Amino acid sequence: MAEPLIDARDLNLTLGRGDVRTEILHGVNLALQPGETVAVLGASGSGKSSLLSIVAGLERPDGGSIRVLGEDLASLGEDQLARLRGRSIGVVLQAFHLLPTMTALENVAVPLELSGAANPFARARDELVAVGLGHRASHYPAQMSGGEQQRVAIARATAGRPRLLLADEPTGNLDEATGKAIIELLFDRASAAEAGLLVITHDPAVAARAGRILRMADGRLSEA
Repeated sequence: MAEPLIDARDLNLTLGRGDVRTEILHGVNLALQPGETVAVLGASGSGKSSLLSIVAGLERPDGGSIRVLGEDLASLGEDQLARLRGRSIGVVLQAFHLLPTMTALENVAVPLELSGAANPFARARDELVAVGLGHRASHYPAQMSGGEQQRVAIARATAGRPRLLLADEPTGNLDEATGKAIIELLFDRASAAEAGLLVITHDPAVAARAGRILRMADGRLSEA
């Protein structure tokens, strides 16, 4: 059996100290296999975004172990974690995080270029075409709708053909119709990249699109 893309065991996370100390995650276990799509469904403040931050190597747990793409994240420094994300992990967030001074094409191509990918601008253009924005390649974020900006963010996340895609409330800033289209696009592009997909959401309709649903409540993760 192939090694899981995510193998998290007994994760614990506490933020703050003294009177403001807050336990965020309690003994969380999570495994995601190659090609699998998993949704973590939970209310705001349940700990699901903190879990994604740990998986992405942006937050360090207080206890437990986390392996991503075969790498023990605890053994990696910040530069190594950044290289792992740039090389093999795509991230889509609720806030699009596009650089306002760059065109759609540049927003997708520059991360590819920084990671050392061949032909970054050609690949970026192909990915924009794939998400239906070939005609918007020269536009800046301020010239695009929220749905279009999220399409650019998805193109940026998938252009490098990552093995793992992480999405945190990817429809949170979108209306219902646009959000539905974005979710379909996200799952389609994950499939095209042959990537595993972990989606964090509060929306049962979004979670229903995944192959497996987990529920997060009070920092604890369980099968739906």
